[in-house]
Amino acid sequence: MSDKILEIEHLTVSFDGFKAITDLNFSLDFGELRVVIGPNGAGKTTFMDVITGKTKPTEGKVYFKGKDILPYREHEIAQMGIGRKFQTPRVYLKLTPRENLELSCVRHKNVWSVLRGKASSEERHTVNDLLETIGLTSRADIPAELLSHGEKQRLEIGMLVAQSPDLLLIDEPVAGLTDEETEAVGHLLMQLAETHSIMVIEHDMEFVRQIARKVTVLHQGTVLCEGSMDEIQNDPRVIEVYLGKEDEDH
Repeated sequence: MSDKILEIEHLTVSFDGFKAITDLNFSLDFGELRVVIGPNGAGKTTFMDVITGKTKPTEGKVYFKGKDILPYREHEIAQMGIGRKFQTPRVYLKLTPRENLELSCVRHKNVWSVLRGKASSEERHTVNDLLETIGLTSRADIPAELLSHGEKQRLEIGMLVAQSPDLLLIDEPVAGLTDEETEAVGHLLMQLAETHSIMVIEHDMEFVRQIARKVTVLHQGTVLCEGSMDEIQNDPRVIEVYLGKEDEDH
């Protein structure tokens, strides 16, 4: 078996002639935490859309745990073990964090079975562990609409983990958060990285520095470079892309 949980080869995505992604190659190891950065329009969201089956590429291959997943639909790919968190928290605001997590633990359950208190003892134990992991034990039984933005972000990450995915795709988890909330999300992701493979898309460079082990920079739909945060920040190509400096040789 490959030591890569995710392998992407020569990926190209065109929308009416516009190439959102061009000949992109990428791989992620089992148990790796990778941060993907890039300026607006670099193709980051489209990249995630392809991995989750929301968008089908024009060309290329996507392998998850060695299996070609392009023929499959979104819900089938999710069932294989790829979980995605979007930038805006998607939680049930009228339910408590505990109920949100119980609902996520067993996919075939509906809201009413959760509200009737039908969670098994094993599910309750899992939910209690998750509440502790995401730092919401003391807020477990209030409506989720009363949580801060940062607490909602952590709750949704917990809901994703409750579905037992092997690969977590996290889209801009600290957008709009305070410094304290940002640090809390960073600690949570680093803790989860001990047992999951995680790919994070992010713009906040201080947050990237907090969690990054390896960084991939996308530009104009392809991989510009990869490396540690220090290597990335000192790469002239990255400086040019982010600061808009023109190459003096041209």
